[in-house]
Amino acid sequence: MGAKHKAVFLDRDGTLNEERKYLSDPDKLVLIPGVVEALRQLRDAGFLLFVVTNQSGIGRGYYTIDDMHRVNTRLLAILEKQGIEISNIYFAPEAPENPSRGRKPSPQFLQDARDQFEVDLSRSFMIGDKVSDVRCGENAGVAASILVRTGYGAEHAEKHSSSLATATIVPDLSAAALWILAQ
Repeated sequence: MGAKHKAVFLDRDGTLNEERKYLSDPDKLVLIPGVVEALRQLRDAGFLLFVVTNQSGIGRGYYTIDDMHRVNTRLLAILEKQGIEISNIYFAPEAPENPSRGRKPSPQFLQDARDQFEVDLSRSFMIGDKVSDVRCGENAGVAASILVRTGYGAEHAEKHSSSLATATIVPDLSAAALWILAQ
């Protein structure tokens, strides 16, 4: 049968919602302007939507896994009210220095989505605000990895320009969605 769905994999903090450095309070979750409309455009174009997030604050002891789930629940509720469904949220709770099955830049969660949701990674995209997001998509073999300049994106674009030579860099998720839809 094989893979039949195309997907967009999205980093959470700094890509969908404003960067809050170890966000653990759902009341502090604020979507970046334009995110809902961008997700709606991608959904309407037939993309499944996934969130892939490193949550090292759990492994560092800054907040609990339950705190993260509360933030994710609020995110899903906001999006569902707008008719947007996230197929799954994949998260890596480990601190960077600890072994992790899925911590980006590992492609593991994208491969899991491929297997669980019949996603064709070669027709899919990864969007995030860090080099690790771009590498994650490249490592999984997606059609393109896109760096948004929201969150840490502007800093990463400047600091890591040579290692981002193959990445598409855009101002925000709205611009990323338009770029994907133009392909």
